[in-house]
This record gives sequence, structure tokens and C-alpha cells, in this order.
Amino acid sequence: MTRFPAVERLVEIMAQLRDPRNGCEWDRAQTFATIAPYTIEEAYEVADAIERGDIAELRGELGDLLLQVVFHARMAEEAGHFALDDVAGAIVTKLEARHPHIFGGTAPAEARREHWEALKAEERATKGATSAMDGVAAALPALLRAEKLQRRAARDGFDWPDAAGPAAKLAEEIDELAAATSAEERIEEAGDLLFAAVNLVRRHDVAPEDALRAANAKFERRYRAMEALAAEQGRRFADLTLDQQEALWQAIKRGEARS
Repeated sequence: MTRFPAVERLVEIMAQLRDPRNGCEWDRAQTFATIAPYTIEEAYEVADAIERGDIAELRGELGDLLLQVVFHARMAEEAGHFALDDVAGAIVTKLEARHPHIFGGTAPAEARREHWEALKAEERATKGATSAMDGVAAALPALLRAEKLQRRAARDGFDWPDAAGPAAKLAEEIDELAAATSAEERIEEAGDLLFAAVNLVRRHDVAPEDALRAANAKFERRYRAMEALAAEQGRRFADLTLDQQEALWQAIKRGEARS
């Protein structure tokens, strides 16, 4: 069996940091709830390093994320729930069960998806799920959670037959947001609008979270380029009129098209 001395040392360090008498005051004070935001943040930083293609940074961010797993497992062990090895054991069992064609003989390719869906349904039932909506984590980013909820509904047949349906719904929600007269109505209609947009994008086989992340990156890149172009002209971007700013925006877009 391959040994992982650095992982073992990390487990030892966490135990020492959480030691009731000689540990770190901050680490001892943490709970699952207080550490959870850091876990989410580290997962996003891993994704950011991957998106930037920074492999050296990815190594460090994966280490930070691993620390989060060790931290949670240590707190669970202290409470008598489970230890890090139980965490690894659970995922080992799950992976072997979900890949019988690899670890348990062979299975026809066409049967694998049916087997996968059956296993997922069995896992949800084991956890006490009574609805197709059960198990979609509430802490997911809202855009990603909307997509997952819609996909769950689609598996039960509750879905538009084509993209025309969600496109019409999106137009309807735009009108309803414009007609909203109170803050509460605007919040509700804005949510319906975003949910409809996710549905339309999903029907075009595009992951909404990926699409919006790419749009964010594009906007940031172009905005920074506008600021730089204004500075080259001896002007401060924020001091320009909207028409002047728009002219820079169009210039940046034309430059990207040429390149």
C-alpha cells in the first residue's frame, strides 16, 4: 500500500492544533459551521487556479482544500462521529459501487447510465429522500442550484419540450419585472427572470455557471483594457462621459475581433 507521509503529518498537525490544552486558540474555537465558509472559498480558489491554468497555484490551493477536509474530519473524530479514514472509506465504497464495469466485472455500455441513475436514486432513498428535489445542497451558488433543480425536475418529465418554451417564459418574466411596483415584487420577479434564464441556457446544453463565469471574465478583461487605454490618452476612465466610455468599449471590442 502506498504511504502518504505528508498527509499523515497534516493529520498530526491538525490534531495538535485542536489539542484542548496545548493547541491553537483559534483552531480549537472552530466548528463545522464556522469552517464551512472557508471550505467553500477554498473550492472556488481551486477552480480559479484551474481556469487560469496556473498549475503551481493549483497545487497550493488543493493543499488548502485538503486542509479543510482534514479539519472537518478531525472535529468529527473528536465528537465520536467518524475519522478521516472513514471519509476515504465512504468515497471508496461509493466509487466502486458506481463503476461495476471497472471493479465488479463487466456491464453493457447502454446499461451503465441506467445503473448509475438507479444507484443515485438508491443513495438518495437511503438518506431518507422523499422528493426529487432532496439532496440539492442549499449552499450551492444560486445559479448552479437552479440548474440542478431544473435537471432533477426534467428527469421526472417536468420540462419544456424544446428551447422555445423557456425563451417565451424569459420574455414574459422581463415584462413582469418591468411591471413590478414594490420592492418585494421586484425581488420575486427578478428571481423568476434569472431562473427562466438558467432554464433557457440549460436547454441549449450550456452550463449556466460556466457561461456566466466566462462572461464575467470577458467583462473584467475589457473594463481593465478600457482603463488602460484611457490612461494612455492621459485621461481617467471614471472622469469620461458615458459616450466617451462607450467609444472606448467599442474600440476594445474591435481590437479583440482583429486579434
